[in-house]
Amino acid sequence: MTATITNAKESLSQESELRALRDALHQRLDQLLPAGGERDRVGAAMREGALAPGKRIRPLLLLLAAYDLGCDKNHPGLLDLACAVEMVHAASLMLDDIPCMDNAALRRGRPTIHRQFGQDVAILAAVALLSNAFGVVAGAEGLSDACRAQAVAELSAAVGLQGLVQGQFRDLNEGATARSEEAIADTNDLKTSMLFSATLQIAALAADATPAVRQKLGCFARDLGQAFQLLDDLADGCSGTGKDINKDAGKSTLVALLGAEAVRSRLHEHLHSADQHLSVCQHGLATRRFMHSWFSQQLATFS
Repeated sequence: MTATITNAKESLSQESELRALRDALHQRLDQLLPAGGERDRVGAAMREGALAPGKRIRPLLLLLAAYDLGCDKNHPGLLDLACAVEMVHAASLMLDDIPCMDNAALRRGRPTIHRQFGQDVAILAAVALLSNAFGVVAGAEGLSDACRAQAVAELSAAVGLQGLVQGQFRDLNEGATARSEEAIADTNDLKTSMLFSATLQIAALAADATPAVRQKLGCFARDLGQAFQLLDDLADGCSGTGKDINKDAGKSTLVALLGAEAVRSRLHEHLHSADQHLSVCQHGLATRRFMHSWFSQQLATFS
C-alpha cells in the first residue's frame, strides 16, 4: 500500500511538472513568434504550426535530459534551445503534410497548415520557422560560443541531407515498394531518430556532459526514434490520434511486413535498450519516467 501511494504521488508530481514545462514552452514560443498584422499570413501560419496544442515530446526531452544531467533549472538559454527544437519539428510536419508529400488533411486535431493557409504559405512558413530556430540557438544565453556552434551543427545535421530531408525523400520514393527490415529501419532513423539525437546532444551541451555520456545519449536517441516510429505505424489505423487514419495503406512499413504483434514486441525491445543507455543520467530519473509513462499511455489507447 505504501509503495502504491508513493508511486501515485510521484506520478502526480511528474504530471504537474510536465504541465508547468509545457506552459513555459508555450509562453516562450509565443514570445519568440510574435503575432503580426492581419495580412501577415506567413507569420500566422508559423504560429499555428508551432503553437497548436501538441505533445511537445522533443522539447520536454531536452529539458528533462538536461536536468537529469545536472543542468541548472534556471539555465538562461535552456528554454530557448527547447523551443528551437520544437520549431524545427513543427516545420518538418508542415512540409510532410503538403500535397506533393503526404497530402494530409489533419494534424494535431486541426486542418493542416496548407489546408488553412494554402500550400505556398505553408512552405514559406516552414522555411521561416527553420530559419528562426537556428537564430534562436545561435543567440541562446548561458552557452559558450563553441557550444552554440556545436548546437547549431547538431540541429543542421538532423535537418539536412543525412537527416530529416533524406528520410522524407526515401519514404516518398521507396515507401510504396517492397523494402527489407533494415531499409525500413534506416529510413526511420533518418526520419525520427536524428532529431531526437540532436535534441539530446543539445541537452548534453547545455549540461556540459562528457563525450562518453553524449555517445550513450546518441544510442538512446536511436532506440527512442525507432520505438517512436513503430508506435506511429501501429497507430495508423486508429482514430483519435489527431491525424488522418490509414495513411500507411499500401506502404512498406514494419507493421505491414511483420505484423502488429511482432512490431509491439520490437517496440518494447527498443524501449528496454533505450532505458539501458539512459542509465548514464545519474542525477535523476525524470527522462526515464517520462519515456515509459508516455509510451504506456499511447499503447493503452489502441491495445
